[in-house]
Amino acid sequence: MTPDQYCEDKAAQSGSSFYYSFRFLPAEQRRAITALYAFCREVDDVVDECHDETVARTKLAWWRAEVDRLFEGQAQHPVTRALSALLPRYDLQRVHFLEVIDGMQMDLEQVRYNSFRDLQLYCYRVASVVGLMAASIFGYQNKETQKYAHDLGIAFQLTNIIRDVGEDARRGRIYLPVEELQRFNVPAADILNYRETENFRQLMLFQIARAEEYYQKAIAQLPAVDRKAQRTGLIMAAIYRATLDEIKRDGPEKVLNQRLSLTPIRKLWLAWRTWWFG
Repeated sequence: MTPDQYCEDKAAQSGSSFYYSFRFLPAEQRRAITALYAFCREVDDVVDECHDETVARTKLAWWRAEVDRLFEGQAQHPVTRALSALLPRYDLQRVHFLEVIDGMQMDLEQVRYNSFRDLQLYCYRVASVVGLMAASIFGYQNKETQKYAHDLGIAFQLTNIIRDVGEDARRGRIYLPVEELQRFNVPAADILNYRETENFRQLMLFQIARAEEYYQKAIAQLPAVDRKAQRTGLIMAAIYRATLDEIKRDGPEKVLNQRLSLTPIRKLWLAWRTWWFG
């Protein structure tokens, strides 16, 4: 199996909305974004699938060393070998790969965030940084596009947090800020015990509204000159915003006991429509 095929398989297995948005890209950009996505999946899987914290820390340390090897031309893993062939063409920076790993390590070190400001650092590391790298792969002329990529990454991660509240609770994690749980009078025990209360519903409506604000802010900041090049990000935004709409329509309190996902056909339809009509 070639490094590129390994990355393709990794992306396809995830079933992620991101995978659908890649299908419309030219071959070389598709190779690059698929390799980047596969890297993110690899380091995320370390935390999600490894139940021994010591082992997880050791694996993340290995990935830090592997990033150094990548930029020294000595990559060992299929994902970094795929990325190594792309570094000369795209402005992918070592610090950004390391920031992603830092974000994953945060999951080993804390399971609560006191304020939204605290949560923003996590969102920046695991999502905005990826958005900045993706924007470089897609290409842009106006540096304002970096602000769009940053805020779109925050919006994506907030959507993930909303969608996965129940799943995260089963891992003992609550990403919703403590200050906001207190404001809406939602004890952590309600989340950890999957209680669909009216207070929790109002809390989730608040979370959805904030995520929507980030989508609106991000897209408003995308310069017209770069809109065509950044269509892949807009496809992802269309799919993720449709997911938020479904959660809101279905009842946001239900995220505690079910994980809503759009059908593959609907994702493909949204991707096609956004690619051709914006």
